[in-house]
Amino acid sequence: MAHELNLTKGQPAILRNVSLDTEEVWQARVDLAACLRTAAKLGLEEGICNHFSAVVPGHPDLFLVNRLGWAFQEATASSLLICDFEGNVVEGDGMPEATAFFIHARLHKMSPRVGAAFHTHMPNATALSMIEGDPFVWAGQTALKFYGRVAVDENYNGLALDESEGDRIAAVLGDKDILFMRNHGVMVCAPNIAEAWDDLYYLERAAEVQIKAMSTGRSLLPVPDHIAAAAARQMREGDPESARMHLESLHRVLGQTVPDYRS
Repeated sequence: MAHELNLTKGQPAILRNVSLDTEEVWQARVDLAACLRTAAKLGLEEGICNHFSAVVPGHPDLFLVNRLGWAFQEATASSLLICDFEGNVVEGDGMPEATAFFIHARLHKMSPRVGAAFHTHMPNATALSMIEGDPFVWAGQTALKFYGRVAVDENYNGLALDESEGDRIAAVLGDKDILFMRNHGVMVCAPNIAEAWDDLYYLERAAEVQIKAMSTGRSLLPVPDHIAAAAARQMREGDPESARMHLESLHRVLGQTVPDYRS
C-alpha cells in the first residue's frame, strides 16, 4: 500500500551556511526515532504506511520524516530523511513515501505552527473515524484533553498523491491540533515532537476506552460542556511539561531494551 514518490524535480541546490549536523538536529532525530519505535511497540502503526515528521531545528523549510519501506520498529536517528518542501531529499538514504511527502510537506509549509505531525491508522482512533457523528462523545476524562481541539475531514478523497490533496487536508485542519480523517485515520499536530507524541498516545487511549464503553450497548454519559471545557484548560496548562517528561520516559525505556535507535 506504500507508494513511491515520483517527482521530476532536479537535485536541490543546497547553499546553506548553517550545518545540519548540529546537536539540536541530532536530538530531533533521536526524539523522532524514539516515537517511531514506541509507536511500533504499542501497535499504533500500520505496516510501512504511516509517517511521522518534524520541522528541522533552525531550518523552517526542511522536515524530518521516516523513509519509504522501513517499519517503525526499524527506525534509527540516522535512518530518518531530511526533505525540503519541493520533494528533494536533502540528507539521508532513500525516499519518503509519496503520501508522507504530499501530506507533511504541505502541512508544514501551510501551517508553520505545526512543528511535528504524526499520521497513523492506529486501530481505535481510526475506528472512530469510520462511524457516523462526532468521533468523541466526551464521556471519558482522557478524551477531554482534546476537547475543542478536534477537526474532522468529512470528505475522504482517496490517497494524497498530489499537492492539492495535501493543501486540502491542511485547510481542513485549520487551527486545530487533531484531525480525524474519515474512512482513513488520524493526524496529530503539535508545536514539537514531545507534544505530538503525548497527544498521539492519549488520543488512542481515549478512543480505546470509548469504544469499549460503546461495546456494552448502554448509553454513554457525556461530561457537561462547561466542565469539559474547564477540564481541557486544566490539562493544557500542564501539557508541555508532562509531554516533555513522557518523551524522556521513552528514551529511558528504549535505552534499556533497544538502544540502537539512537544510532
